[in-house]
Amino acid sequence: MATSRKSSNGKSTKSSTSARKKPGSGGQGDFYHVEVREGGDFETFRTQDVGDAGHLQRVGGKRASGSWATVKWLISKEDAHVEGGKLVGDTKDAKDLIKKLGSQPVQVTGDRFKAKDRRNVTEKSKPTAAQTRARNQNVKKAQAANQGG
Repeated sequence: MATSRKSSNGKSTKSSTSARKKPGSGGQGDFYHVEVREGGDFETFRTQDVGDAGHLQRVGGKRASGSWATVKWLISKEDAHVEGGKLVGDTKDAKDLIKKLGSQPVQVTGDRFKAKDRRNVTEKSKPTAAQTRARNQNVKKAQAANQGG
């Protein structure tokens, strides 16, 4: 709650009796917040729906250097639940996301969780076996489509 008062120079200033709570700390929202990076490193934030609208959302942050990274994931409470301080997915998409994170999301407070991001694969290690398999499957699909039409 903010109150307005006059300072010694006669200008109005605001004093805050309590700091703003972080989103998800109260436990009353529609989403679980899974933080993978500290938000203080970023200047701008954007939210993107991933998959079906309103279920999984990615919050991306833009650094001063101009690079973008995932700051946190928002998982709908319809798609997951909490068991023993850990977040457990109920739907296929939520289970896949939690599995792809670098660690199991652990509850901090309310609806806020902390997890590690996916491991960073160095460029010299690419293409990975999974990337090679995916590319081969895509080539086969394209060849099949071209022969059929």
